[in-house]
Amino acid sequence: MKLLNRSALSVRPTRHFVDWINQLEPTMGDDDLTLDDVERESTVYLIPEMDTPEALEAFVHERYAAILETELRAWEEDERQWPERLDWSLFQRFLQIEHSYLAIDLDDEAPLEISEVDDALLLEADRG
Repeated sequence: MKLLNRSALSVRPTRHFVDWINQLEPTMGDDDLTLDDVERESTVYLIPEMDTPEALEAFVHERYAAILETELRAWEEDERQWPERLDWSLFQRFLQIEHSYLAIDLDDEAPLEISEVDDALLLEADRG
């Protein structure tokens, strides 16, 4: 086990986010995605160690747009299909965040690897 010098931010969708996803490609009845379906694909972001709620709030507020865009892009590449205003209010309506002070790597075998994240990499991971 290795303790990482990071905290973690889990980002989970809300019912409003799922409703937006379902309106992208309207389906009938049972074909709609549920909150449970979408929550299985939630994202964990490693962030600098945060030791106060105020520091966390400031950090998230500074980066909410990038997080929101990443989450939207995971479901729809065409930005014309995104909500018109990508503001703090939409972030709060579409996403729930949970903060973990500690990030621990349980994999004793494989070393941590660092890769730059770009849209193409995210799209490949979604398809794979």
